[in-house]
Amino acid sequence: MSDSKANGRVALALVNALRVYLVTDQKSLRGRTLTDVVLAAVQGGVTCVQLREKEMCTRDFVALACSIQALLQPFQVPLIINDRLDVALACGAQGVHLGQSDMPVMQARQLLPPEVFLGLSVESLDDVVRAADQPVDYLGVSPIYATPTKTDTAAPWGLAGLRQVRAATRLPLVAIGGIHLSNASEVLQAGADGLAVVSAICSADEPGAAAQFIQSLFRR
Repeated sequence: MSDSKANGRVALALVNALRVYLVTDQKSLRGRTLTDVVLAAVQGGVTCVQLREKEMCTRDFVALACSIQALLQPFQVPLIINDRLDVALACGAQGVHLGQSDMPVMQARQLLPPEVFLGLSVESLDDVVRAADQPVDYLGVSPIYATPTKTDTAAPWGLAGLRQVRAATRLPLVAIGGIHLSNASEVLQAGADGLAVVSAICSADEPGAAAQFIQSLFRR
């Protein structure tokens, strides 16, 4: 097989893995355990899980990441760690997601094994342009809509902004921010390859059913 065909298959596998992208939020679990919610979500159709813990100490973060990694392995669902390369390395995560104020992508890429994929949040078209020269595997377009689960973000992109990003890059795009079951379809139509959701699954009455609904949008 030629290198181009192999690379194409790897890229397609990554796009498929990014489709139903769960970002965890302990405050949104409504008294349930993170393990129970993640398990139900994966059984419903979540294709990757980003573990985001801004306030947890390193020891506890590593322990949690290892337990979630063990849960996901039988399903072959990749674990992505937000921000923390040390935690990603400690638990053997398949991906790392960085924001604009986190470690520079070039340094992160040098520290991570080559098989670990890198995502980068973009909040402006300038961010998108700069990403073209960086070793990133996908872009997180953030936020699409205003969201209460993450308040330290730039102004929302909206659907028109997402279309601009789609026109400006060939990288896979994961849309995040204010996405829920009633607007997910229009976000896909605007150019997203994947939908990152937080409360739409973490706070759902039935996380598995919510994940199943989002997964069904990719078959329409």
